[in-house]
Order: sequence, then C-alpha cells, then structure tokens
Amino acid sequence: MSNRIKNIFNYRSLLLMGILFLSSCKTENSVTLSKQLKEPWEKLKQIEKAINEPFFRDANYNVIAYGAVPDGKTFCTENFKKAILACSKEGGGKVIVPKGIYLTGAIHLEDNVNLHLEDGAEIRFSTNPENYPMVHTSFEGMELMNYSPLIYAYKKKNIAITGKGVLNGQANETNWWPWKGSDSEGHLYGFKEGMPSQKDKLNLPALMEMAENDTPIEKRIFGKGHYLRPNFIEPFGCENVLIQGVKVIDAPFWILHPIKCTNIIVDGVNIQSHGPNNDGCDPEYSKNVLIKNCTFNTGDDCIAIKAGRDNEGRKVGISSENIIVRGCNMIDGHGGVVIGSEMSAGVKNVYVEDCVMDSPNLDRAIRIKTNTKRGGFVDGVYVRNIKVGKVKEAVLRINMHYSVYGNQTGNFIPKISNIYLENITVKDAGKYAIYADGLENSKIDNVVFKNVKIETVKEPFNLEHITNLQVIDTYINNKKIDQPN
Repeated sequence: MSNRIKNIFNYRSLLLMGILFLSSCKTENSVTLSKQLKEPWEKLKQIEKAINEPFFRDANYNVIAYGAVPDGKTFCTENFKKAILACSKEGGGKVIVPKGIYLTGAIHLEDNVNLHLEDGAEIRFSTNPENYPMVHTSFEGMELMNYSPLIYAYKKKNIAITGKGVLNGQANETNWWPWKGSDSEGHLYGFKEGMPSQKDKLNLPALMEMAENDTPIEKRIFGKGHYLRPNFIEPFGCENVLIQGVKVIDAPFWILHPIKCTNIIVDGVNIQSHGPNNDGCDPEYSKNVLIKNCTFNTGDDCIAIKAGRDNEGRKVGISSENIIVRGCNMIDGHGGVVIGSEMSAGVKNVYVEDCVMDSPNLDRAIRIKTNTKRGGFVDGVYVRNIKVGKVKEAVLRINMHYSVYGNQTGNFIPKISNIYLENITVKDAGKYAIYADGLENSKIDNVVFKNVKIETVKEPFNLEHITNLQVIDTYINNKKIDQPN
C-alpha cells in the first residue's frame, strides 16, 4: 500500500473516530442533562409526602357564642381570644366566624385551632396601631419586638386559617402605607414630606444597625413611636400550618409570612393587595412549603422566598428549602416567583410548575436577587410548564448586584447555581428572555432553558458572568436560538 493511500486511510480513520467521539460526548451530555432535569422532580415527590396537613378535632366554637357582634362596629378582639383559648384548651377544633363583619385588633392563634371563616364572613382589622401589642416578630429579614402581625402564632402546632371569607387589613393611603415613605420609583402611598416613616433614623436604620451588631432581640424594641408596619399573617416557629380558601385584601406590609416554620400549606388563597412591600407570600427560614392554586395580585413580589438579612441571616443560618409552587396565577407584582433579596442563609430546592403569569404590571416571571452584602446561596430552582402572557423586563432575571437602601457591597460573595426552566411559553417577554448579571468572582453557574417558546421579546439575552448556560429546543421571535456566546 502506497504512503498516499495509507495517509488517506489514517485520515479517514481519525475523522471517523473524531465523529464517534463527538457523538458519544453529545449522547453523554444529553443523558446527563436528562438526568439533571428528571431527578429533582423525583425528589419533589418525597418532599411532598413529608408535608403534613394539620388535623383538627370535630368540635366547633362559634365566636358569636363568645360575644362577638358582626356589625362591623363593635370590637371583637376579646371575643375572638376567648373562643380561640377555649378551643385550644379543650383539645382543638374550629373557631367558626359566621357571615357578617367583625372588627378586631390582633388575633393570636393557639395549638390545634382552625380559624374558619364561613362564606360571607369578613374580619376587618383595626387601623389603630394601639390594637396590636408588642410581640417577637420580624421586619425585612430582621427580628425585633414590634407591633403584632394582624394574625399571629408563636411556636404553635397544628393551626389553620380556612374558609371562604375575607381578611381585610384596611390599609390604604391614610393608614399604615404612608409609613413606607416614598419608594425608589417615587410612589408615595399617601406619604407627604414631614410625615414620619420607616426611613427615619430611629426606625429601619436603627433596626439594621442593631441586627448588624447582634443586639439581643429583647432589646430591639420598636412598636409605639416607631413606624415599622406589621405583617398580615405570620406563623413564627410553627409546625403543620394550613392557610386555605380565604381572600386577603389591603395589607399593611408582607401578607403571608411563615418564618422558621416546617410543613406549611397555602391552598386556594386569593390575595388582592397593592400597597408598598405587599409581597403575597414570603416563606423565610422555612422548610417543606406547598403553595398551590392561589391567586396573587400584589404591590410587590407575588411569592418571595427569604432566608434572613445580612449578618442576622448568616447568624441564624437556617436555609429555606423544599418550596413548592403549583397551579398559581400571578397577576400584578414585581416578580412571579422570586428569591431574595433577604436570603443570607441560603435557599435550595425550589419547584415551580403549572402556573400562569400574566400582566402588563408584572415585571418578571422568575427572579433571583442578592448582592455582596447579602451573600447567601441559591442552589436548585426547577421550573416547568409555565404559561407567561406579558412581563415587563424578563422571563428569568438573576441579579447579583441588587441595590436598595444605599451601599450594598460587602465581602459576602453569593453563589447561584442550577436554575432550570423547561416547557415555558411566553407571548411577550418584554426586554429579555434571560437577563443575568453575575459577579466576576462568582459566576452564575448551570442555567438551562429547554423547550422555551417566546413569541415576542426585544433581545434574547443580556448576560454577564454566567457559565454553563444551555439553550435547547428554544424559539425566540419565531426563530430557533443557538447557544448564546
């Protein structure tokens, strides 16, 4: 055989080996990706099995029998308290709120109590801060002694709020909301120059300093004379919590805030509240949370998963994990499902499926926000079967330079990895399909867009400091998108 023929043979052999090698790598990569996409959803089944719905004794305690008057004028705080204490003391059951309007201050739940609002019942919460006693609570990821949340439970087990009634916080431009002061976008919410607000140095700035300096919680005394708004519904350190069916409107601040809780179910809740910081649901330092069949029409993030702020979050060190969002409808809000910005203890295993997100006033579908002062980590966000109508900014927004309240730089480097979006349809994605802004020394790692179809968007990608981005079977502006540079 001549040398020329030998060279041709060797070249073809090498070429064939190369093709086989590349094909093998491609098959191996495909199998690896398929496994990465499948395994988390298998794990989801085990997580969901561990979420226990509370069980209640078959006994009813009607608040009217304890003196409550449903005329919308008579204060019923003590009547609710008597019914709840009697129910819990005798082994638990339902505290029934019949049709009518009930005016009250703070309601505190006890073990084994289901606060049940019948169809046509409305609980209206006082707008007088003096009707909310000082309790151990939280404000924007920092614990403190402050006004009681409107409905509060501290270290209780087996509790619920259920029914078809309405929980009305009565917050508006004349009460609670002006305490916010003007926001970064110039919204006033009734605030006028010269009014007190949370921005005053003795309020939020003082709390931030206390949290940074590890001041004991019992010495972080706010409440009267300060202007930090209460959460609406806050189970604090509770186990087996159910919030089901009710409609919640006009909240002072965060609306559903389970903090340091295990086994939370939020089912079929309708939230309509457009005030400042009116996040719909904020699980914080919490594990095994199922949010399903809910409607969120909010003034801030629809769902915002938290894990403590800055030094305090790192000190507490309880990550939020195993959060399931299923079958929900997100309308107005800064984001559909959001992680951060208070996430210093970290977030992992977030599942979002079968949701609809659509509003000209919805900024993003999926959002992650942190910075080098917050730090923290996000590991594992799994999103599938989502229908997006219109969002303003992006389908997926990841921001590691999130800025609020002045300088937000520090030495705590966040890490974000393993973000998967699969089977997503979008009519109008606004500015970007993916807007990801990582750090040079902590790149966003392993982001997958698979079978994503976006009818209209200004630009497919705005990317900085991101590695291992995979775009597969994805069509944007009616064009199949190759791997971005």
